[in-house]
Amino acid sequence: MTNTEQDRWSRVKGRLRSSVGEDVYSSWFARMDLESVHDESVHLSVPTRFLKSWIQAHYAERVLSCWQAEMPEVHRIDLSVRTAMRSAAPVKDMSVPQIDARRVERADSRPTAELRAVATAPVSASHDALGGSPLDPRLTFASFVIGRSNTLAHAAARQVAEGRRGDPVMFNPLYIHAGVGLGKTHLLQAVTWAGNSGSERKVLYLTAEKFMYGFVAALKTQTSLAFKEALRGIDVLVIDDLQFLQGKSTQAEFCHTLNALIDAGRQVVIAADRPPSDLESLDDRVRSRLAGGLVVEMGSLGEELRLGILKSRVASARAHHASFDVPEQVLEYLSRTITHNGRDLEGAVNRLLAHSKLNNQPVTLDMAEREVRDLIRPQEPKRIKIEDIQRVVARQYNVSRSDLLSSRRTANVVRPRQVAMYLAKTLTLRSLPEIGRRFGGRDHTTVLHAVRKIEALVTKDVSLSEEVESLKRQLQNES
Repeated sequence: MTNTEQDRWSRVKGRLRSSVGEDVYSSWFARMDLESVHDESVHLSVPTRFLKSWIQAHYAERVLSCWQAEMPEVHRIDLSVRTAMRSAAPVKDMSVPQIDARRVERADSRPTAELRAVATAPVSASHDALGGSPLDPRLTFASFVIGRSNTLAHAAARQVAEGRRGDPVMFNPLYIHAGVGLGKTHLLQAVTWAGNSGSERKVLYLTAEKFMYGFVAALKTQTSLAFKEALRGIDVLVIDDLQFLQGKSTQAEFCHTLNALIDAGRQVVIAADRPPSDLESLDDRVRSRLAGGLVVEMGSLGEELRLGILKSRVASARAHHASFDVPEQVLEYLSRTITHNGRDLEGAVNRLLAHSKLNNQPVTLDMAEREVRDLIRPQEPKRIKIEDIQRVVARQYNVSRSDLLSSRRTANVVRPRQVAMYLAKTLTLRSLPEIGRRFGGRDHTTVLHAVRKIEALVTKDVSLSEEVESLKRQLQNES
């Protein structure tokens, strides 16, 4: 890819991010790569078939329009699924993360092949039989950098990984949630590697997409009973990206599997990009069971943790490229300015390595500023949760949160409840039915009435308008 194409691709991604919003962009487009631009067509790739089909069904025109804004001559977007790289030789040291020099010239802002390269080291027979998702040999506990935002998640994952067959299960399920690129997959694969290092327990790592395809394939081949029995014979089931689990029958089967494993004392570990209560597409029974375990959030990466990750990645690169060196002031600059996630940090190291090796130049601060400028994004607004809104509104109006969720119709409760519903609709991406469910199981028409009521009042009632603006400021500062 030429520098011109790379710059153009960066601008297209910026347009796409502005068009769909940060949350949607992170969920569906963060892992999209530019493969080539030829005449009137652009070839893009994503790591999974599910992402490909979803983007084609829901965002094809949006992607094309963003490209046409940069290149009016483009009339076609080709989207393909890129295959994960397979290691050419057995892994020598699984504790050290590696940067693949064969593809370092791509210098993308994400780790090569989405850090899901297939490991050549053996895994359990159950993993092969069920078609477990690929494991990356770099994603182990030894290579995981610990900081304030992920200490609890790391400790809980280690506790699970070090368990033995027959031991009482302490956290079940263990549910880890975080935004894109904050280390969820790293922890889940570390649990899998640690569990499969011995033969005592059967540990299976599956993405939600892989679970869906496995279940659908079993239905088509009339082997669903064997599929279910094999799943329920697992000692530790690890499910990644649960937010992508779709379909009523698939969710029902997942719920049955989850219940069967937990009731049998088997361990379940799950990761998603949001807490169970925010997974609107999941059945209530599934959300309830997930929330009944240990739910741990991995927060954003602090500057100290970002610096630690950068040093770790540079050290692993130096193991294969002895002359590669990044001055301390460059590392500090990167940790201070690249704030969104670990993938951007690793992408920055990839770029510095590529530039240094291909141009035979040392890494300097000026060079780093040029190479990573598109990774330095404006600080995204804080994500406000419905629970935050209920808490702040209850405090402002001197009522309890349970009052807001109750069926009480007294004036001192009705107005705060309507204000809270209005804020939930205007400050979050939640649907009217979801907001109603979170306010004591109310119908979506009740929420719509509240929203319209407050919208009409704030245009006429100066006092109420000021109260609402004050609440918004409090939520932006506290969330």
